[in-house]
Amino acid sequence: MRDTENMEAEIEYDDEEEPSFSDPEDFVEDISDQELLGDVLKDQPQEADGIDSVIVVDNVPQVGQDRLEKLKNVIQKIFSKFGKITNEFYPDTDGKTKGYIFLEYSAPSHAQEAVKSADGYKLDKQHTFRVNLFTDFDKYMSICDEWETPEKQPFKDFGNLRHWMEDPDCRDQYSVIYESGERTGIFANDAKEPIEVEERARWTETYVRWSPKGTYLATFHQRGIALWGGEKFKQIQRFSHQGVQLIDFSPCERYVVTFSPLMDTKDDPQAIIIWDVLTGQKKRGFHCESSAHWPIFKWSPDGKFFARMTQDTLSIYETPSMGLLEKKSLKINGIKDFSWSPGDNIIAFWVPEDKDIPARVTLMQLPSRNEIRVRNLFNVVDCKLHWQKNGDYLCVKVDRTPKGTQGVVTNFEIFRMREKQVPVDVVEMKEGIIAFAWEPNGSKFAVLHGESPRINVSFYHVKNNGKIDLIKMFDKQQANSIFWSPQGQFLVLAGLRSMNGALAFVDTSDCTMMNIAEHYMASDVEWDPTGRFVVTSVSWWSHKVGQCLLAVDLPGSVAAEEQQRSFLPTAVEAMPTLSPAL
Repeated sequence: MRDTENMEAEIEYDDEEEPSFSDPEDFVEDISDQELLGDVLKDQPQEADGIDSVIVVDNVPQVGQDRLEKLKNVIQKIFSKFGKITNEFYPDTDGKTKGYIFLEYSAPSHAQEAVKSADGYKLDKQHTFRVNLFTDFDKYMSICDEWETPEKQPFKDFGNLRHWMEDPDCRDQYSVIYESGERTGIFANDAKEPIEVEERARWTETYVRWSPKGTYLATFHQRGIALWGGEKFKQIQRFSHQGVQLIDFSPCERYVVTFSPLMDTKDDPQAIIIWDVLTGQKKRGFHCESSAHWPIFKWSPDGKFFARMTQDTLSIYETPSMGLLEKKSLKINGIKDFSWSPGDNIIAFWVPEDKDIPARVTLMQLPSRNEIRVRNLFNVVDCKLHWQKNGDYLCVKVDRTPKGTQGVVTNFEIFRMREKQVPVDVVEMKEGIIAFAWEPNGSKFAVLHGESPRINVSFYHVKNNGKIDLIKMFDKQQANSIFWSPQGQFLVLAGLRSMNGALAFVDTSDCTMMNIAEHYMASDVEWDPTGRFVVTSVSWWSHKVGQCLLAVDLPGSVAAEEQQRSFLPTAVEAMPTLSPAL
């Protein structure tokens, strides 16, 4: 009874004085519309909607009504590949078009792509398109007639970015990630003990990467990439790319390419971004259409061109515009792989057999696109392209199934790039091929062939008289990888991972076995750029255990001296990355 009376009293009170939810007069809202309605506001109409999606195409053929429909079909075919065209307008006078047209796309990004790719497109001898955004007209009309001197930007002195080159003892630098990735150290490689140059905690979130010439050290972070350099490794540049996972430098170190699987959108390609290292500016973004092997872009040796392969297409871009060379891609039906020469602007690519058409390997000169050599191949299963470091030779490893047999025979097609008409020599091997590697600064190559436990290594010499001689063969080797010294002559035959780190050191000047060693569970081998030291390591990412490094000193042609020593006071837990300095 008492509870009922209380309830009635509360109801009477509520009826008499309802609570007020109004804000006081001096109340200031501290939550923005963006926080409350972010998903709605992103789709709100913009003042420039429609205008940003319009392009103006000039130098279009002037035609009458009888040829107008044919002209529209040609324009649609050229410009529809950049995006969906929602509207088009062909101004005319006296029944004849005026020579310029307006096209509207469904999104501004499509219009920007059309301007970037179609400006300068050559329709025929008399008509070369000039393509501009409609909004550019307002921008250029509002330019002030009076010159304003740009404000001077303060110079940032990062110190000597090549300071290690002045080291009187020619000590190179290398980086090591250790303590389960918690610490990163930079060391100068000394014959006695390594000298610590810089050491920091949590310097990178995954791994580090040296630029090709050793100028920069790249570290990875959730928000992007940072570049470091100079004597104290100050931050030189940073590139914002959320969730970045992979990186690649152009050979000239002017550009860096980053990949993130998180940022890509249909209208704004951001999966792959090319950046300018000096300015930090984004040069261009690309979609990642397939899970291809990294790097997706392959660079010419001078950094002037880069290329990517998609289905039946080879797209070659030029710097610094980042646009397609001659505004169009190469249509190559069935293209399987391609590779740049390390010494010249020449691309090698191969195409498999198609019915009665043989497989072929083509050498193409850039930027002229002249085919300087074509090699037809028959009964081909697969091909691999191997360039010698200086681009003097190209080896195409061709796996064949001769008619009437079930086995696979391997031919090495050796292209002599420096000789007239690029002659080709053939070395045939009937055993399975495990590994192939060119001598970096020479004319020899090594081949691992056979099956365990009878794995052999053969050394060949490409001579000037048009012959390729077998100079030596070692049998019963415990090896699955070949690592040449960057300066040539010496190499390491390594049995990595499943072969428990067996190591054999060979001097190919007289093909003598210098030494045999073992680094249990070794997963990586790395030479320093001078060819004086080689490092073997057990990667923490591969085995998740602690380990040390085995460093071998190779002073000239003196027999190798095995030195088991730790490069760091604690166990090294990641593969060291050697700076390509000297």
